[in-house]
Amino acid sequence: MYSPSTPFLTVTATLLAGSALSFKTGLEDGLICNVCVGTHPGCGETGFDYRWYWGKMCPRYNDKCVKLIERKGADVMVTRDCLSNLEAFRTDIPADKYEGCRPASKDVKLGQHVYNKIEELDVYRNHYDNTTFCFCDFDHWCNGSPSIFCGVWSLIAFAIF
Repeated sequence: MYSPSTPFLTVTATLLAGSALSFKTGLEDGLICNVCVGTHPGCGETGFDYRWYWGKMCPRYNDKCVKLIERKGADVMVTRDCLSNLEAFRTDIPADKYEGCRPASKDVKLGQHVYNKIEELDVYRNHYDNTTFCFCDFDHWCNGSPSIFCGVWSLIAFAIF
């Protein structure tokens, strides 16, 4: 690969530059979001475990992180992803996509010409009683869950300073 006459510093600099370019720092061109589905372990509404799910770079330049919360009684399904990934198959995304949580919009054209006898297919998307979209785009990994330790550490820092 390298000849013995190649200086050691040149080889070292090349290897370091290659590893530095492949490392994601979060200062690149996109937003890093948590990506998981509530059926996976560690991806609940409040109990998000960042050790299982590393962030993924959103494909669009001006993208947003989304936390989709769907409730039916006591059952909760949480989906975390980039907005550009969800726009491909979700038709109930609210028009207002600014920072914060909003209820899903109603799609009146969904399943309009479908005469389906199988109830499990849910072509009208009315299985869940409550569907909420939470958008954020000001910080990397912002579609996680609030941590209990965050309040404790801020109290300790406030007491010290």
